[in-house]
Amino acid sequence: MNELILIFMPLVGAGIAVAWPNDRTRPWLLPVFGVAHTALVFWMLVNPPADAATAWLGFDPLARAVLPAVSLLFLACAAFGVSYLRLRAARPNRVFVAVLLAMLGLLSAAHQARHLGLLWITTEAVTLAAVPLLHFNGTPRAFEATWKYLLVGGTGIALSLLGSFCLGYASLHGGGSGDLTFAALTEHGVGMSRPWVLIAWVLLLVGYGTKMGLAPMHTWKPDAYGEAPGIVGAILAGGVTTVAFTAILRVRAVVDAAGEGAMASRTLLALGLFSMLVAALLLLATRDFKRMLAYSSVEHMGILVVAAAFGRAGAWAALFHVWSNSLTKGALFLSAGNIRRAAGGRTTDEVSGMSVITPHSAAIFVTGMFAVTACPPFGPFFSELRVLRTAIETGQGTAAALFLTALLFAFFGLTRLVFAVVDGRPRPVTKSGAKRVHETLGVILPPLALLGCSLWLGLATPEVLREAWTAAVEQLFPSP
Repeated sequence: MNELILIFMPLVGAGIAVAWPNDRTRPWLLPVFGVAHTALVFWMLVNPPADAATAWLGFDPLARAVLPAVSLLFLACAAFGVSYLRLRAARPNRVFVAVLLAMLGLLSAAHQARHLGLLWITTEAVTLAAVPLLHFNGTPRAFEATWKYLLVGGTGIALSLLGSFCLGYASLHGGGSGDLTFAALTEHGVGMSRPWVLIAWVLLLVGYGTKMGLAPMHTWKPDAYGEAPGIVGAILAGGVTTVAFTAILRVRAVVDAAGEGAMASRTLLALGLFSMLVAALLLLATRDFKRMLAYSSVEHMGILVVAAAFGRAGAWAALFHVWSNSLTKGALFLSAGNIRRAAGGRTTDEVSGMSVITPHSAAIFVTGMFAVTACPPFGPFFSELRVLRTAIETGQGTAAALFLTALLFAFFGLTRLVFAVVDGRPRPVTKSGAKRVHETLGVILPPLALLGCSLWLGLATPEVLREAWTAAVEQLFPSP
């Protein structure tokens, strides 16, 4: 029952937001429902419900390992949203608030989907729900970014649907009964048609990899993240992409059961390293600090799939990195949104000296940059260190070297751009923007809280999280 509440409670909140008459007070629905959702999901983290393997929907070990991170990120964004929408009072917020709450419900459904078809439906619903959020600013560039997101994302979803058909056919060919729950697919994995399993894996990896923003399917990210409000970018980077990653993990478990685990690992490793290297090169070239966050997201999605290629230990490190990346990237997106509003621009040709204009946001932005580039003692340092250690322990020396090379170049690219934005003298357009935007506690505390959570995750990872990640790995890689 609680797993259904996680879905329908935010959807009820979305309905209330549509009916709410006042634009000024409507944003308070975001933290109200965000607190309720986070409290319930963390209660379920500590007290996991009984696992019904045949259910289409459930708070299984993988959902338990990931969904609390998404809920915590949403709560911080919800708190930020109250002050943000007050600053954007000229724009109606009925659709914005309602869709944000609906997305929380759909994200909860997607993470708990244990049926191949239901997973596709919920992922498609999340994709469509993001469209009005991307277009909130109403500019021509936002309109263009929305269409690119729809076209590229729609192509990915179409490929994942075709892959789902192929995997279902592989199951029927192997004597399956047509049951597309992941438990049934894994159980009948040995008898599946190997060629159809391979075709399904390629299509599903490309389809859901497009939703993650893996290179070369990442082309929607720079425009979408660059034009969307910071709160939307944070939820896309820490919530929506996580749904696609957990979908790949679920499908990979079926492919392992079918005897093609080695092939799945090789493709994940190649695609992940390619994404990291492409992102690092793009970070060295870009002059736009919001696009910088998109390329950083491409890099970290690459880290996730590289980790997933290393089996049980790598999957554990990947789940750790889901948490550390979501929290840290959320802080970066929210602080970057503050800087963007105050600066009146987003490239190094237009913006500098933000440590003078928005000192608190600039400090969070710089600290978040160091955190996301794996500087200790923040969470990404420890999660990426686990990935690197796993690569070395499994004999993947070349992969470890490429992994470190990509991280190094990404660090150079991020520091180059971040310090160009915060250092120096403010430009004239930045000075005029500073008169319009003031740093308040409402836009400072949420990203600061996310950074604090990232620090806490690195220094004192709770035992309940470690146990949840271990249980998820056991689900994905059952002992023989």
